[in-house]
Amino acid sequence: MTEKGFEYRGKENHLGMKRNRIINRIYKIGLAIAALGVFWIVGCQNGTGPIYQDTLKTGTIHISVDESFKPVIDSQIKVFESQNANAKIIVHYKPEAECLRDLNQDSIRMVIVTRGLQDEEAKTLATKLSFTPVFGILAYDAIAVIVNNQVRDTLFTMQDIRGMVKGISGFKYKVLLDGTTATSTVRFVVDSLLKGQPMGKNVVAAASSEGVIDYVSKNTDAVGLIGVSWIGDKDDSTQQSFLQKIKMAKVECKGCEGIYVAPVQYNIAAHRYPMVRPLYYILKENYEGLGSGFKNFLVNVDKGQKIFYRAYLLPGRSSFEVRPMQITE
Repeated sequence: MTEKGFEYRGKENHLGMKRNRIINRIYKIGLAIAALGVFWIVGCQNGTGPIYQDTLKTGTIHISVDESFKPVIDSQIKVFESQNANAKIIVHYKPEAECLRDLNQDSIRMVIVTRGLQDEEAKTLATKLSFTPVFGILAYDAIAVIVNNQVRDTLFTMQDIRGMVKGISGFKYKVLLDGTTATSTVRFVVDSLLKGQPMGKNVVAAASSEGVIDYVSKNTDAVGLIGVSWIGDKDDSTQQSFLQKIKMAKVECKGCEGIYVAPVQYNIAAHRYPMVRPLYYILKENYEGLGSGFKNFLVNVDKGQKIFYRAYLLPGRSSFEVRPMQITE
């Protein structure tokens, strides 16, 4: 063999070894990518990462809702599911405080309550989820005052209502609230009416809003405070049956002394009715899933917002024009 032949084979062996090293490197990279893929899939199945099995119009999700809004949210879900045959929203009605705690549960995709996220809550959830949940106003609800059908006194000032929840002597009524724990109505009474003062011993907690209606319908010495969506829908036969048992009282107009108003949309929009609270959604979703689809439905002016309107709530997205008018008798 000539030196030239050895030189040729040497170069050939060197190129072959280099080629083998490249192939081995590509093979190892491929194995690493495959391993990462398996790890991600297993991790998702073990609950350490998301598996998205729903879309804007399909799938199954769980949501938690303040019990005060059961009638209107039941209506919203019924219509949404009728328009999206492959969608299923499983709702859990609870006191507001429990709904907010459910934000820490992986199984709960959305909550509907009467306040948005506080800064500290948003930071905590962002750390846990690696994204910040979104929230916004759906509608405005009024707290209605209800009395027994036999009661003639159906006009109350805010001083009257504050006096009753404080248990001041001279007020003969028991006051019924919609829950034994921290519902949104209880929070409104504590924060907006009592403002740090103790609740009177005459304040009684029913198991639910329906329990408030039932108790007031049987007792002439009781006044109930409930969300207007329980008795405001004129097209709901159940709510009409409630109104055969109780009356909706009027409350002194805010900013117009001597006038008493009902908790209807006009009086909410014009800031005439004094006991109003917003209704919020809080959504834990950073992709276009069923939670986003239901939220889009709720804020759509021609869909969910109309359902809020029929339930006596003031829609949060619809325009509400107030026109001056004169009535002659």
